[in-house]
Amino acid sequence: MKPTVKFEDIGLIDYHEAWDYQEKLMKQNTDIKLHNREQNNKKTTQNHLLFCEHPHVYTIGKSGDENNLLLDDAGLENANAIFVRNNRGGDITYHGPGQIVGYPIFDLEYFYTDLHLYLRSLEESIINTLKHYEIAAGRIDGLTGVWLDSGVKGKERKICAIGVRCSRWITMHGFAFNVNTDLSYFKNIVPCGIDDKAVTSLAQELNYNPDINEVKTILKQEMANQFGYEYINLEQVETLL
Repeated sequence: MKPTVKFEDIGLIDYHEAWDYQEKLMKQNTDIKLHNREQNNKKTTQNHLLFCEHPHVYTIGKSGDENNLLLDDAGLENANAIFVRNNRGGDITYHGPGQIVGYPIFDLEYFYTDLHLYLRSLEESIINTLKHYEIAAGRIDGLTGVWLDSGVKGKERKICAIGVRCSRWITMHGFAFNVNTDLSYFKNIVPCGIDDKAVTSLAQELNYNPDINEVKTILKQEMANQFGYEYINLEQVETLL
C-alpha cells in the first residue's frame, strides 16, 4: 500500500505564518511518535505537502553567514523585504512572488530513513518537472539544489534552492523553485553563500512567463511519482486524524 500525502496550496502567505503552520504539523507528528514509543501505541503520522508563495523575504539557515545579506535595515525597507533567520540547513536565499516554495512535512519512515537520499529525491522531482519544458537540469557535486549547465564552468545557474530540517525523521522546510521570480532580488545576497555562480528562473530560460499553476500541477505529480505516494483529500485527512 502506497503512503498518502495531504496536499495544500496555501497561496501567497507571510513567511512567519507558513513557518508556524509547518511547525504545528511537524509537532503533531513528532508527538505521535513520542507517544507511540512511550505507550507502545501504533497511531499513524500524516504526511503533508504545502505549496505557497511568499512576499519578499530573505531567509538564512541556522549555520548561515549573515554577511551574505548585502542590505542593511534601510535597504531591506527600500526593497520591501524582511530578513529571517530560521532553523533549516543551508545559507541565505530569497523567496518572493512567482516562486514555488514547497514544504514537505514527510515522515521519512514511510519512504527511507536517509536524509541524503531525501534531498536527492527533491532535486529529482524538480529535474523531472523541467523536462516537461524541455530544459535539461542536473546537480553539482557538493552543492545542494538544481542547476542548469551544471557541467559548464562559468555558466552554472541555480533554478531551485533546497534547505531542510529533520527531527525524528519528520521533515520540514524544503525547496524554492524559481518560476516567474523577480531575479533582481538575488543581487542583494550571496545566494546560498556561493559567489561564483548565477541564479535563473523558468521564465528566463523560456523567454516567456509560464503559468505557475500549470507548473505546480506538474511538480505535484512528479513529487508523487518520485516518492511513490498518493494524494488524499481534506475529508480523508480529517477522518485519519
